[in-house]
Amino acid sequence: MENYADLMFTKAVRAEQDRDGTGDMYAAKYPDRTKAEFGPEERGFLESRTSIYIASVSETGWPYVQHRGGPLGFLKVLDGTRFGFADYRGNRQYISKGNLQAGDGRVSVFAMDYARKARLKLQGIATMVEAADDPDLAARLAVDGQGRVERLMTIDVVAMDWNCPQFITPRFDTTEIAQLVGPELDKKDARIAELEAEIAALKGA
Repeated sequence: MENYADLMFTKAVRAEQDRDGTGDMYAAKYPDRTKAEFGPEERGFLESRTSIYIASVSETGWPYVQHRGGPLGFLKVLDGTRFGFADYRGNRQYISKGNLQAGDGRVSVFAMDYARKARLKLQGIATMVEAADDPDLAARLAVDGQGRVERLMTIDVVAMDWNCPQFITPRFDTTEIAQLVGPELDKKDARIAELEAEIAALKGA
């Protein structure tokens, strides 16, 4: 993979950083953050997401951000620099698909963990194919209970970076809430059962 700063900190970006006094700081900070491939942290993070945001650009230059979600594990890390997911029937606007076909496949991906205030940014080259054209990949990316796979999207990651957690508001989905409060509810249920048994015993006496 490339260094995220080398890819994203263009001359115009660096000029703004220098104007703000942060250019030298980032120039010294980012060389040590280059990774050749996904490490255990990135792999685990991606495969534990239930949604991502993907930005592509149309042939007229307009950016488009698409949300893609699914059950835990819908994102599959395929090798050291590539991940993908199965695409099921949606609203059939095909904006991302059209953008990829008209351009060179460049996309930007945000993978969020709101509960832990973590964000992984990925720049890559996306490919979307019909599931019927690659049945082996379709079988690898399919998720049980989601219906018929129509398309497959894979993203070859060129650069990635962990972002600052500042201003990420913690949010929790129903599964995470259940994990947090479930043990306390179990304790309360057990205590209620004990009290009901005591009341019943007292009434019997």
